[in-house]
Formats: sequence, C-alpha cells, structure tokens
Amino acid sequence: MKIKFSQESQAETFRRLYAEVKLDVVIAVAPQALLFAVKYRDRIFPDVPIVFTQVGTREFLGRTWPRVTGLTVPVGIGETIDLALQLNPDTKAVAVLGGVDWYWLAVVHSELLRYQGKVREIVFNDPASRALLEKVLALPPQTVVLFHITPSNASQPEFGGWQLLAAVTQRWPTYSAWPVCLDHGCVGGAYPDLAKEHLSTAVIAARVLSGERPEDIPIAHDTYLQDRVDWRELRHWNIPESALPSGSVILYRPPSLWESYRRYLIAMIMVIGALLLLVIGLLWERARKRKVESQLRESEKRFRVMTDTTPSLVWMCDPQGKVTYLNQRRIEFTGSNSNAGYSDSWATYVHPDDLKNLKDGMSQGLKNQQAFSREYRLRRSDGVYRWMFDVASPRENGDGSFGGFIGSAVDVTDQKHAQQALEKISGQLIEAQEKERARIARDLHDDICQRLAVLSMEIEQANRSVSESSEGTKKSLEEIGQHCSEIAVDLQSLSHQLHSSMLDCLGIVAAIQGFCQELSKQHELDIEFRDSDVPRDLPKDISLCLFRIVQEALHNAMKYSETDQFSVALCATAEEVQLVVRDTGAGFDVEEAKKNRGLGLVSMQERVNLVHGRFSVESKPGQGTRIFAAVPFVAENENTPQASQGKEPAVVHQVT
Repeated sequence: MKIKFSQESQAETFRRLYAEVKLDVVIAVAPQALLFAVKYRDRIFPDVPIVFTQVGTREFLGRTWPRVTGLTVPVGIGETIDLALQLNPDTKAVAVLGGVDWYWLAVVHSELLRYQGKVREIVFNDPASRALLEKVLALPPQTVVLFHITPSNASQPEFGGWQLLAAVTQRWPTYSAWPVCLDHGCVGGAYPDLAKEHLSTAVIAARVLSGERPEDIPIAHDTYLQDRVDWRELRHWNIPESALPSGSVILYRPPSLWESYRRYLIAMIMVIGALLLLVIGLLWERARKRKVESQLRESEKRFRVMTDTTPSLVWMCDPQGKVTYLNQRRIEFTGSNSNAGYSDSWATYVHPDDLKNLKDGMSQGLKNQQAFSREYRLRRSDGVYRWMFDVASPRENGDGSFGGFIGSAVDVTDQKHAQQALEKISGQLIEAQEKERARIARDLHDDICQRLAVLSMEIEQANRSVSESSEGTKKSLEEIGQHCSEIAVDLQSLSHQLHSSMLDCLGIVAAIQGFCQELSKQHELDIEFRDSDVPRDLPKDISLCLFRIVQEALHNAMKYSETDQFSVALCATAEEVQLVVRDTGAGFDVEEAKKNRGLGLVSMQERVNLVHGRFSVESKPGQGTRIFAAVPFVAENENTPQASQGKEPAVVHQVT
C-alpha cells in the first residue's frame, strides 16, 4: 500500500510539473519506468507517444500498448553463468541469491539445467538479511555466487542489498546479470552494449518525432551481449586475463604508466628523439666534414704538386686583390724569400712603366669578376726584367661566392724579341723594296724617259726634213713617234707607281689625288677622292704606307670588283690619320681570302703594323668592299705656324 501511495503521489507531482508543457515523446528507461508511464500516461501526458529502452526481452516479449514502441534488451543470465564457470573452472556449486522474485529464479534454474551433473545448484529465495548472509558464508568451498537481488538505495533499517553484496563478494567470486552490481565487488557478467542500445533508441525516437505512429514502428529486440569484468576482482580471485572470452571488456583497470603520463612521455620521447637525431646529425656532419677536409687536403696537395711542377708562375688572390698563394716557381723567380710577392708586395716586382696598366686590369677584373689578361715586365731575382703574359680567371668559394682570381704567367720575353726581330726584318725588307723602287723609278725617269723624249724629238725633226713626196716615210715616222710618246707615258706611269715623286714633293694628298687621276685616265674609271684636315708634312713612313694601301686597294678593286666606281677618303683626327677605300662591286669572302694567303691583304696589313696602326677589311659577296686603315701620329703644337698651315678644309675631288 505504501508503494502504491508513492506512485500515486509521484504521478500527481509529474502532472503538475508538466501541465503547461507540450511533450512530443516520452522516453521510459527500465521496466518500472515503462509500467509507470503506461499506467499514468492519461493523467500526466495524455496521448503522448512512449519509447522505452533497457527493458528485458524475456519479460516483455509479445506485450504491446497503444502508442508505445521501443527497444527490448536481453538479460544475459545464461551468458553470465557461462562466464562464471569459464573463469572458475573448478566450481562445484553455484549459489543463486534471487530474493523473492520467482520469475528470475525460474529463469536461472532453466539455464543451470545445462550444467546438471557438473555443478550443484543452491538457491536462496530469502530477502537480503543477516540471516541470509550467515547461510551464504556457510557455503562449501569451490562455490560461485550468482547475485540476482536488485540492490535498492532506499533507506533500510539495518541490513540491505548493498550490504549483503559487499559481504558476499569478500567471501565468494560473485557474478550478476544486472550491470548495477559492477564496481560493488562483482567479478562481472554479460550485459547489453549501452552505446548501441542508446543509438537504436535514438533512431526509434527520431522516427516518432518525424511523424510516424508508434504502432507502425515495430518493437526492436537487441540480441548483442558483451562480457564485462572488473579488473580489480580478477586480481583479487587470481583469474588470468587470458581466460576471458574474446571481445571481453575489462573495466576499472588502473591506468598504466604510459596512460597516466602519455603526454609527458610523448614529449620526452620527442625531445629525446630530436636530441638523438641532432647527435646523429652532428656525428654525420663531423664525419662528412672530416671526409671533406681530407679530400680538400688531398686536393690541395695535388694542386700544389701540379702548380709547383708547371713551368708557369701561378698565383692566387682574395676578393680584395691581395695575393694569398704563389707556387714554387714564382717564389724562385723573384727570389729566395718565401714571403716575397704576397699581399700587396707583388707590385714592387713589376716594372714601373707597366704597373698602372696591370693594376687597372686587376681592379676592373675584381669589379666585374671576369677573366682578364695582361702583358707586363717582372723583375727576376738577378734584377733583369722579363716580359710576362698573365691570364687570370675568377674562382669560387665552397658556397659559390666570388673567391678572387687564380692566375698563370708565362715568360714571353723570347717570343717578344723574336716578334720585334721579325717586325724589324719585315720593315727592313719593305724599306729595301721602297729604296729599290725609288732607284728603278729614278733610272726610268732620268735615263730611259729622257732618252725616249730625245728620240721622239729627233723623229719629229726628221719627219719635218723629209720631202713632201715621201708620204709613206712621213707616215711611218709619225707612227714611230706616236709609239715613242706612248712608251714614254707608260714608263712615266710605271715610275710613279714604283715611287711617286709627287709624294716626296707635294705630300700625301696630292700624291693620292694624282694617282687616282692617272688610274682613272688610263682605265676610264670613276674614282671619287675626298680629304679632310690632313697635314702636308706627314712623316714619310706614314705617307708611304697610306699611299701603298691606296695603290694596292684600287688595283685589287679594279681587277675583282666588276665595277668602275670607287671612292677614296683620307682624313685626320687629333691622334691619327684614317684612310677608307670603298667600292660597291662583287665583294668577296674575307676569311676565304685569308686562307688562300693573298699577298695583297698581307702586304697592306704588314705595312700598317710597321707604323703601329689599325687595319680591317669588310666585304661580303654581292655587297662591295670597304678597306680601312688608321695610323697614329704625334700632332704638332697647334700654336705653331706649321700647324696652322697644315690644316685645310675638307675637299672632295671627283676624278674621272
């Protein structure tokens, strides 16, 4: 009567509490809650659908109510008995503490029939009391307890279900199909999976909320059970974890050192790993560095052996130009002092006249970081200066940055002497040629030409003395005179070609102009001559050089250009005299002409070299030819009368 009064009172409390609340669904958890909700639904929440869960399949299989659906879960009595006997294989008796609930006592009895003849069934249907505890404590050895009294949190006068459970679990291995006994001394049992149960219940509730009628949603029946045990009780009863069925869940296991300090251990492991990697990296770097240093020493040794055995004078400098290395031959060349020539002291061994040019080349090379070469005189240990041809190339540091220069100098004194001797011989040959030309020209002009002139005059006089009747003789004499005149003109032209007297008397401009007139008259050519600011008193060697170039260039153009129009330009600047001979004819391949070793181009080049000038030929097939020569000279003081008289305005001569 007391319980009925409590449910009535609780129903009235809920009615007042939810009178103003519109409920969409009611979730009833456990059998008592379901029965209470169904019984008092019309009073508390009329016509509200009910979804139940955690209700035993055995108790409510086949039972239905209007607007009620839900999920039934199995009560794992048989599975719990199987677990108990598997973990305690020496069990002789199973004591069942079922209280006054005859339904569950019958269920337990039916499950234990499977082990009839193996274990003895001992049933206690007394309520929780000290008397029941005394009976349990008197059980025989090798007994396990199956606890099916549901403990209640309601106040008890002296002894209740929790007290009984605590005392029994201290004496016997205790198992229960109700999960509430876990963490209160029970070893464990077979229980539904709460996560799956909650998910299935939520799915059913969602269908109801979406508008489905509860009657149209069939009641779901969960069949999955999971063995769960208390790790502390396994240790208490010396039950090995290996005896547990596959898939069992062990609860209340104290966290391991890893689980307790996982974050710290992970951080420590990471730090130790990083330090280990750092140590390994340092050791590897140290080994690599030693290997590189060994290779570098070996490479440096080979380099020193190579540079010390080479006939060249090898040196190296840093990015600032200070010499940091000299090979043995360089040290022996300048003297026995091993420090001589290092840093900036190398300049003391260079000839003063060549020092500025060498320093300029070094400065420009350091600025541009590009290779350069120079010729200079270097003082030998005996005080004699020797000509050196030095080639310097940039070098890089290990990181790719500019590391300075490495240079190699070779002694070219003998080559320069040979070149000077060759130039001297070439000049002497050309000078001898010009002298011979001048002698032949004088002989032709002073002797042969004079004699031919006298002969022509005598023939003319003889022609006048011949009688009028001798017309044939007179005609023959006239022809002989004409031939003598032509021979005299040709000999005079040959004399001018061999050596122009006009060049010695009137200067380079008049000589070239006269030559162009003679050539155009003899061969019917159109030669344009132009001069500008050319001094009258050019040095003889410069005048002769330019005149011979004009002769050679025009003769070649007349032979090979296939045109009759040419131009000659002669002008002077403050430092040099420039000559340009041009035609617009057939042109030629310059490189091919050089390979064929034509004497015309060679002689022109040699003449310009003798006066330290510049010479170039520009020509392509079908695009004409341009010959250029520039000869330097020392200009006279412009304030002198000779200088003022030597300058003339630009003059253009059209020679036809």
